Amino acid sequence: MDASMFRAWIHEAARLVVDNTDHLTRLDSAVGDADHGINMRRGLLAAVAMLDEANPSTPGAVLATVGRALISKTGGASGPLYGTGFRQAAGTLGEEPDVSAAQLGAALAAALTGIQRIGAALEGDKTMIDALGPAVTAYQAVIDTGGDLSNATRAAYDAAVRGLKQTVGMQARKGRASYLGARTIGHEDPGAASTVLILSALATVTAASGRPGAGTAS
Repeated sequence: MDASMFRAWIHEAARLVVDNTDHLTRLDSAVGDADHGINMRRGLLAAVAMLDEANPSTPGAVLATVGRALISKTGGASGPLYGTGFRQAAGTLGEEPDVSAAQLGAALAAALTGIQRIGAALEGDKTMIDALGPAVTAYQAVIDTGGDLSNATRAAYDAAVRGLKQTVGMQARKGRASYLGARTIGHEDPGAASTVLILSALATVTAASGRPGAGTAS
């Protein structure tokens, strides 16, 4: 994956979040401040604008730019969490002009670690970690058994979807949602839902690069 593919990933993620803003907001209205969709749309559109202006030339620089945009432009807890994740991933990639599937896996794992460090959440706490954690594990499992980038990102997306569905039965133990206690049971976590959209975009872009004319991961 080169910088153009990473930029395509973020453009597709922004498109999906814009298309699903109302859905994310509805999810957040049940367990939070009803602003997750609006915040994520603002942050990712700002990231796209910054990428278009700066035109970073390496994958790491693309992700670092995204991280800065999300931290500075996304409201609520989402900005620091996602922004840190992208910046940690960027640091793992360094200044390489083209990164392998294994390097992308390391970047995703670094993003997970960074988000967990500042959010102090584990799988089962009803947060974005319930989608991202299984996704990172599934991605690495495919790479470790000789799978290619497209298969790995599709596995990550599928695992994130399963993780999102599992949040319905969970009681939130982190963030503002935790104050609602048992009332959070029965609802998907909005952070896990936006994570699914971002990973869907990654799977779509890598599938299209490997198989011209391939469909989306949604």
